Amino acid sequence: MTTSPASATQNQTVLDALSRCAAACEQCATACLQEEHVHMMVPCIRLDRDCADICRLTAAFIARGSDHAKHVLKECIEICQKCADECGQHQHDHCQQCAEACRACVAACQQYAG
Repeated sequence: MTTSPASATQNQTVLDALSRCAAACEQCATACLQEEHVHMMVPCIRLDRDCADICRLTAAFIARGSDHAKHVLKECIEICQKCADECGQHQHDHCQQCAEACRACVAACQQYAG
Protein backbone atom coordinates (compact mmCIF):
# COMPACT_ATOMS: atom_id res chain seq x y z
CA MET A 1 0.00 0.00 0.00
CA THR A 2 1.42 3.34 -1.01
CA THR A 3 1.07 6.55 0.92
CA SER A 4 1.08 9.02 -1.97
CA PRO A 5 -1.50 11.84 -1.85
CA ALA A 6 -3.37 10.26 -4.79
CA SER A 7 -3.71 6.91 -3.02
CA ALA A 8 -4.73 8.62 0.23
CA THR A 9 -7.50 10.45 -1.65
CA GLN A 10 -8.55 7.24 -3.39
CA ASN A 11 -8.64 5.45 -0.04
CA GLN A 12 -10.73 8.21 1.51
CA THR A 13 -13.19 8.16 -1.39
CA VAL A 14 -13.87 4.44 -1.06
CA LEU A 15 -13.89 4.61 2.75
CA ASP A 16 -16.50 7.38 2.62
CA ALA A 17 -18.67 5.39 0.19
CA LEU A 18 -18.41 2.28 2.39
CA SER A 19 -19.38 4.28 5.46
CA ARG A 20 -22.37 5.92 3.75
CA CYS A 21 -23.52 2.54 2.45
CA ALA A 22 -23.28 0.87 5.86
CA ALA A 23 -25.26 3.70 7.46
CA ALA A 24 -27.93 3.64 4.73
CA CYS A 25 -28.29 -0.13 5.10
CA GLU A 26 -28.69 0.12 8.88
CA GLN A 27 -31.29 2.87 8.47
CA CYS A 28 -33.14 0.87 5.83
CA ALA A 29 -33.22 -2.30 7.94
CA THR A 30 -34.56 -0.36 10.92
CA ALA A 31 -37.21 1.36 8.80
CA CYS A 32 -38.19 -1.95 7.16
CA LEU A 33 -38.91 -3.36 10.61
CA GLN A 34 -41.52 -0.63 11.02
CA GLU A 35 -43.34 -1.43 7.78
CA GLU A 36 -46.90 -2.72 8.03
CA HIS A 37 -46.11 -5.95 6.18
CA VAL A 38 -42.71 -6.58 7.72
CA HIS A 39 -42.74 -10.22 6.62
CA MET A 40 -42.51 -9.00 3.01
CA MET A 41 -39.36 -7.04 3.91
CA VAL A 42 -37.36 -9.94 5.36
CA PRO A 43 -35.10 -10.42 2.30
CA CYS A 44 -34.41 -6.69 2.26
CA ILE A 45 -33.59 -6.60 5.97
CA ARG A 46 -31.25 -9.59 5.68
CA LEU A 47 -29.37 -8.07 2.75
CA ASP A 48 -29.22 -4.69 4.52
CA ARG A 49 -27.55 -6.32 7.50
CA ASP A 50 -25.12 -8.35 5.38
CA CYS A 51 -24.26 -5.30 3.29
CA ALA A 52 -23.66 -3.06 6.32
CA ASP A 53 -21.39 -5.69 7.86
CA ILE A 54 -19.33 -6.33 4.72
CA CYS A 55 -18.95 -2.58 4.13
CA ARG A 56 -17.58 -2.08 7.64
CA LEU A 57 -15.23 -5.07 7.27
CA THR A 58 -14.02 -3.91 3.87
CA ALA A 59 -13.37 -0.41 5.20
CA ALA A 60 -11.29 -1.85 8.03
CA PHE A 61 -9.23 -4.00 5.64
CA ILE A 62 -8.61 -1.04 3.32
CA ALA A 63 -7.80 1.34 6.17
CA ARG A 64 -5.19 -1.00 7.61
CA GLY A 65 -3.70 -1.81 4.21
CA SER A 66 -4.45 -5.50 4.54
CA ASP A 67 -3.07 -7.83 1.89
CA HIS A 68 -6.56 -9.37 1.84
CA ALA A 69 -8.45 -6.16 1.10
CA LYS A 70 -8.89 -7.01 -2.60
CA HIS A 71 -10.54 -10.34 -1.74
CA VAL A 72 -12.96 -8.75 0.70
CA LEU A 73 -13.59 -5.91 -1.74
CA LYS A 74 -14.78 -8.37 -4.39
CA GLU A 75 -17.34 -9.85 -1.99
CA CYS A 76 -18.39 -6.37 -0.90
CA ILE A 77 -19.13 -5.38 -4.49
CA GLU A 78 -21.26 -8.49 -4.97
CA ILE A 79 -23.29 -8.01 -1.78
CA CYS A 80 -23.76 -4.27 -2.33
CA GLN A 81 -25.07 -4.96 -5.84
CA LYS A 82 -27.51 -7.57 -4.52
CA CYS A 83 -28.66 -5.15 -1.82
CA ALA A 84 -29.12 -2.38 -4.40
CA ASP A 85 -31.19 -4.73 -6.56
CA GLU A 86 -33.38 -5.83 -3.64
CA CYS A 87 -33.92 -2.37 -2.18
CA GLY A 88 -34.52 -0.94 -5.63
CA GLN A 89 -37.61 -3.15 -5.96
CA HIS A 90 -39.34 -1.40 -3.04
CA GLN A 91 -40.94 2.02 -3.32
CA HIS A 92 -40.22 3.06 0.29
CA ASP A 93 -37.98 6.13 0.48
CA HIS A 94 -35.57 4.35 2.82
CA CYS A 95 -35.19 1.47 0.37
CA GLN A 96 -34.60 3.81 -2.55
CA GLN A 97 -32.01 5.78 -0.56
CA CYS A 98 -30.30 2.55 0.42
CA ALA A 99 -30.26 1.31 -3.17
CA GLU A 100 -28.66 4.59 -4.24
CA ALA A 101 -25.98 4.35 -1.52
CA CYS A 102 -25.28 0.74 -2.49
CA ARG A 103 -24.90 1.61 -6.17
CA ALA A 104 -22.52 4.46 -5.27
CA CYS A 105 -20.54 2.08 -3.08
CA VAL A 106 -20.29 -0.48 -5.89
CA ALA A 107 -18.96 2.21 -8.22
CA ALA A 108 -16.43 3.47 -5.66
CA CYS A 109 -15.26 -0.06 -4.86
CA GLN A 110 -14.90 -0.96 -8.54
CA GLN A 111 -12.91 2.19 -9.17
CA TYR A 112 -10.69 1.49 -6.15
CA ALA A 113 -10.15 -2.11 -7.30
CA GLY A 114 -9.04 -0.77 -10.69
